[in-house]
Amino acid sequence: MKALLLPIALSLLTALRAQDPPSCPLEPQKIAGTWYVKAIVTDGDLPKETRSRKVSPVTVTALGGGDLELRFTFRKEARCHEETARMQPTGEPGKYSSNGGKKHVYILELPVEGHYVLYCEGQRQGKLVRVGKLIGRNPDVNPEALEAFKKFAQRKGLSLEDIFTPEQTESCKPESD
Repeated sequence: MKALLLPIALSLLTALRAQDPPSCPLEPQKIAGTWYVKAIVTDGDLPKETRSRKVSPVTVTALGGGDLELRFTFRKEARCHEETARMQPTGEPGKYSSNGGKKHVYILELPVEGHYVLYCEGQRQGKLVRVGKLIGRNPDVNPEALEAFKKFAQRKGLSLEDIFTPEQTESCKPESD
């Protein structure tokens, strides 16, 4: 009986850690660096043609005052584009705002070392859009992290059928104007 109690207790603790946002402030230096998007989940309302099936690594830079900058590249119509998003802390641990407060981004640490969820809520054409991304320090998908991500998606009311694993691509270099 005692042999079963420890694994059950550890499983419960792991599940609780994945469920709750961090209770202490996220240190920007801890999240800074290169991250690979391993899985994505979106609302069913987000049109399939707007969902990225190929993704490049995301670079997170810690700026002054707790701000973070996210930078990544993508191909659209055979051209390389670079996207940059600046996020400001809201005062709530792990919660940031961007686009003048129109989007909220949550950075949640998973119980699997080196893995986080980037969860974004915002408006698109008057509708609430929610996107979650499982990120990790290397491009390999970790089954334990993916399982924790699926549980997170379910708690947010997102469908498991809307989870997909994007193709990893190298960063491209945008052409100068």
